[in-house]
Amino acid sequence: MEFFDTHSHYNDEKFDNDREEIIKNTYLEGVTKFTVVGYDLNSSKQAVYIANKYQYIYAICGISPNDVNNINEVEEIYNISKNNKVVAIGEIGLDYYWNKENKDNQREFFIKQIDIANKLNKPIVIHTREAVNDTIEILKNNEVKKTGIFHCCPLNRELIKQALKLGFMISFAGPVTFKNSKNADEVINMVPLEKILIETDSPYLAPEPKRGTRNDSRNVKYIAEKIAKVKGLELEEVAKITYDNALRIFEIK
Repeated sequence: MEFFDTHSHYNDEKFDNDREEIIKNTYLEGVTKFTVVGYDLNSSKQAVYIANKYQYIYAICGISPNDVNNINEVEEIYNISKNNKVVAIGEIGLDYYWNKENKDNQREFFIKQIDIANKLNKPIVIHTREAVNDTIEILKNNEVKKTGIFHCCPLNRELIKQALKLGFMISFAGPVTFKNSKNADEVINMVPLEKILIETDSPYLAPEPKRGTRNDSRNVKYIAEKIAKVKGLELEEVAKITYDNALRIFEIK
């Protein structure tokens, strides 16, 4: 049984002391493919560096809504994303929870990075928080040729509905396992199997029963177990379905 963790941050400083050991152990325990995701220019460069060191790791490059600053950095994202280990542009999007004062800048960065994804013929990976309406409006008004993924997708029924209508995949992370996620089962059931992905968002959002600890890709199995339970499937089925879905969206042979 193999797993594909579609969103991790091994470029985060929380892994500085044992990054190589964790990556090696993750692979040995069955997570045989995963992505390292950038959120600003430096972390995107590091994602590419890590991906180029390991055959089974891929990079995702972008500037997140919480890191918008110099618009000229978007051109650099374009240049580093030409690397053949870069499988998507992200994480990009809107976040009105942490940043309410720079909404126009967030929108500008989002749209410009959609353009980059289209030029490079790659999907996008979306971060959205308390910005559902604006996120969907931008996607409706700016075609994304290869669609993409709503990462760590908020458990918002309308967002799921609209995202699926636009052809996007839905990636579930640790929050679907939390005891206070009251509508997790309903939202999981809204997503067809061919549109589901799993992720850890390491080192953040460790799932039950590891909640409160530093997260890593080995915990992706707990998200798969939750989906299997809700969908009435075997864990092996969910592992294979989500693995194949990831290969398809990222166009990995």
